Amino acid sequence: MEVEVRTPRPPAAAAEPARAGRRSLVPALGWIGLAVTFAAVAATVLLDVVTPQAARDATESGLGWEIGLSGVLLAVPGALLLQRAPRNAVSWVVAGMALFWAFDGLASSWLAYAVQFDPPLAGASLAFWFVQRFGAWLLIGLPLLLLLYPDGRLPGGRWRTVSLVALGCTALLPVLIVTTPADLLDERAGQTMPEPYLGLNLDATSLPLPEGLVMPLLQVAFPLSALGILLPLAVVVHRLRAASGDDRRRMHWLLWAGVVDALVMTAALVFPSSTISLDLTVAIGLTGLAVTVGILRPRLVDIDRLLGGTLVYGGLAVGVVVLDLAVLALAGAFLDDRFDERNALVVTLMLVAIVYVPLRAALWRVVRRWVLGQREDPYRVVSGLAERLERSDAPEEQLMAVAASVAEAFRSPYVGVEVGAPGGQQLLAEHGRRPAAVQTLPIAYRGEQVGRLLLPRDGVRAQLVTRDEQLLADVVRQAAAAARASSLALQLQSSREQLVAAREEERRRLRRDLHDGLGPSLGAVVLRIDTARNLAADHPEEADRVLRQARDDVAAALADVRRLVHDLRPPALDDLGLAGAVHQQAERVLGPQVTVAVSAAPEADRLPAAVEVAAYRIASEALANVARHACATRVSIALQCAAGSLVVTVTDDGVGIARDAPAGVGLVSLRERAAELGGTCTVECPPEGGTVVRAVLPAGGEEQHA
Repeated sequence: MEVEVRTPRPPAAAAEPARAGRRSLVPALGWIGLAVTFAAVAATVLLDVVTPQAARDATESGLGWEIGLSGVLLAVPGALLLQRAPRNAVSWVVAGMALFWAFDGLASSWLAYAVQFDPPLAGASLAFWFVQRFGAWLLIGLPLLLLLYPDGRLPGGRWRTVSLVALGCTALLPVLIVTTPADLLDERAGQTMPEPYLGLNLDATSLPLPEGLVMPLLQVAFPLSALGILLPLAVVVHRLRAASGDDRRRMHWLLWAGVVDALVMTAALVFPSSTISLDLTVAIGLTGLAVTVGILRPRLVDIDRLLGGTLVYGGLAVGVVVLDLAVLALAGAFLDDRFDERNALVVTLMLVAIVYVPLRAALWRVVRRWVLGQREDPYRVVSGLAERLERSDAPEEQLMAVAASVAEAFRSPYVGVEVGAPGGQQLLAEHGRRPAAVQTLPIAYRGEQVGRLLLPRDGVRAQLVTRDEQLLADVVRQAAAAARASSLALQLQSSREQLVAAREEERRRLRRDLHDGLGPSLGAVVLRIDTARNLAADHPEEADRVLRQARDDVAAALADVRRLVHDLRPPALDDLGLAGAVHQQAERVLGPQVTVAVSAAPEADRLPAAVEVAAYRIASEALANVARHACATRVSIALQCAAGSLVVTVTDDGVGIARDAPAGVGLVSLRERAAELGGTCTVECPPEGGTVVRAVLPAGGEEQHA
């Protein structure tokens, strides 16, 4: 009998605590690294304080805390990244670089402090090796960060090969520095080792490499280190072009860090001083900040706007400083040959103050206008737009003026202005060639959107500061007024065309009715009367029959005349007035089973003809809807005059209108009749039941004129 012994597998639930423990360990490592970094920098500061300046001069070393400060600025981003994105390799690179910088600064300070004693203190040789040999591996931090950002993985395809080549090029020099004997490195650098270091173990990791091999390799390693930076930059450009959405924002954060670093280092070169290491520290800290925000909160601020503003204003500032220094240098060099030092300085300052400063201000305005457009002079932009609008008559010309003004003010290659036109169409005016991607800004007038402003997606708004946004808002308000005026002009032209068309159609209808209906009827009456006259002497009975037919024809013609007159204007308005005509119409439409109450203000009998007809038609349509749908028992009609307008209110106690019921032809007709006179018409169903139709029609009274 065989017994099979199996080791039971741990259930899946048992593995969860292990994974949770690992997940909680990584953030803890980040905060531990932060604490270690701060402790190392604190120790570095203490060593710098107790180390005499003579010892630092003898070892040709600077303050270690300036190096360790870079570690402090990277430690906080590293801890945050390890806490929020522990699986991203960029988090480990940032945290590792923070520790590296901190220990490099500590080793530098300890080395300067330890070698002042004879014999040197313990750890001096290790500190020398760390600073002078192993510290070269700091070179690989930047390429590694560029290649792994933002997802922590090397790119795929051929770009992975490019990345590996870049890392190999960068790693060659640190490997050679760690393994090459100290005397060969000094020979390659053309320097001699400071005397305090001669008692240390300078070749702890050096290999007995022949000079014929090491020197050519070192000769090649330095330019390859530069290539190790250029290739990652090409990878960054590739990722930037292929990215979209939040990934593109992340790449823009890295690009912003590169721009700021370039500006900082340019300032360090223009103003050389002993604080060059502090400039480098600032650049490293800003890079860590940008990488952290790009990975964790890419939407924290509008990075496109921040990047554009940094490029424009940073570039202008650097250009102005360089120009100022060049002018001062040239003027000083020219005058030094003609005056002594003191007089040359005085003359230089006078020439700069009298000649160069006014010229510089004018040149500064020209350059800023060339780079930024006319937004530097907001009054000129707004007044120029107003002048263009005054010279423009057609709506299309006004929109083109707005587009051109925005393009010139903000130096935009494309601007489009789009407004609504009658019939649901859109009127678009464009300045420049439209790009593939645009962004839209709403153009609102009195709370109502009347159009859109189209701008390049990666263009104007990315370069705006607060003052520029205020100017753009002012221009958009001008555009809103122009767009509203253009829309109203189009509507007015459309209304004129409709009025002319309606008038001609009405004339055609009247002509047809008169020509085809009333005209033949009256012609037949004339013929019948002539026939009756001829028959009257010999056949009186037949003549009487013909006259009766003529009478019937005249009665039919009179009915046609009444129909034509009623279509032009209801006769009841002239016979009974507006209130009487509405009451008569209510009794005819609703019948005796519905109680009707009509109230009218005295001014209701002194209204313009168009208002009377519109009020009568609206009330008639509302009464017809009550008769068809409301099942009401009581209807009240009020005709009131207020603020130069006639208010027509028709209220019933019927079943009301369902919320989801579509608007029928009758309700649409009510609104259209009110809108024809510039009025409004609303239909409401109050909670207590029934329906209220309320139309407000401008009556052209004294209050309205006032």
